Amino acid sequence: MGYVRPKKKLGQHFLKDNQIAEKIVDQLSMHNEYKNVLEIGPGTGVLTKTLIKNPDIDFKVVEIDQESVAYLKENFEFKDEYIISGDFLRMQIDTIFPGKYGIIGNFPYNISSQIFFKVLDNRNIIEEVVCMLQKEVAERINAGPGGKTNGILSVLLQAYYDIEYHFTVPPEVFNPPPKVQSGVISLKRNKREHLGCDEKLFARIVKQGFNNRRKTLRNALKSLGIPKEITEDEIYGKRAEALSVEQFIEITKNVEAGMKG
Repeated sequence: MGYVRPKKKLGQHFLKDNQIAEKIVDQLSMHNEYKNVLEIGPGTGVLTKTLIKNPDIDFKVVEIDQESVAYLKENFEFKDEYIISGDFLRMQIDTIFPGKYGIIGNFPYNISSQIFFKVLDNRNIIEEVVCMLQKEVAERINAGPGGKTNGILSVLLQAYYDIEYHFTVPPEVFNPPPKVQSGVISLKRNKREHLGCDEKLFARIVKQGFNNRRKTLRNALKSLGIPKEITEDEIYGKRAEALSVEQFIEITKNVEAGMKG
């Protein structure tokens, strides 16, 4: 089998440049000395080919496209158990490896946010993520407070991961070429075991703040029933995009205390 047809419904844009593939794999730092790596959506195996060359990496691939699965089995010399046929978003991913691991991949544009929310849910086992995705999304995830690109994923991911934008990838190195540029970023698990507040409430406040991003937090968070004396603080006069992770944590602590009081 010499060819895999890119499928629009799966958001497939196959990387065809080996040098860029090597550059992406080079961003894996093996942070905290894990050995296992999961590649999401290998497609025709351009990244896989580079992973195989690294003796320090034990890896598996997960692929939803059966045509790609057949291609990988035919063209790569590794055991069948290293290929997981299925949908990453529907998997119980804490059973893929016996311990902590890293993730790498050329993420389909249409599900990249869902992948990151799954990473967040499994942050205690996922040490690192190196990925290529739509440049605009990559920049948004890496954004700091104060800019219009700062958003829900920026804050939630930066609470638990150190994020770095590495380089931009042009459309012409893909088959078929996407209509936009791509960006390569890495996420490395930080040392924060717990935020020191109700983490579900933290996520709810972040989401509600950005879902009403034109409003001040005082108005955006009204439905939470926060006591008025708390929201009189000047920080509630700001919009969500202006706040850092630490400020969202402090707000969550204040809301918790106010609700208990």
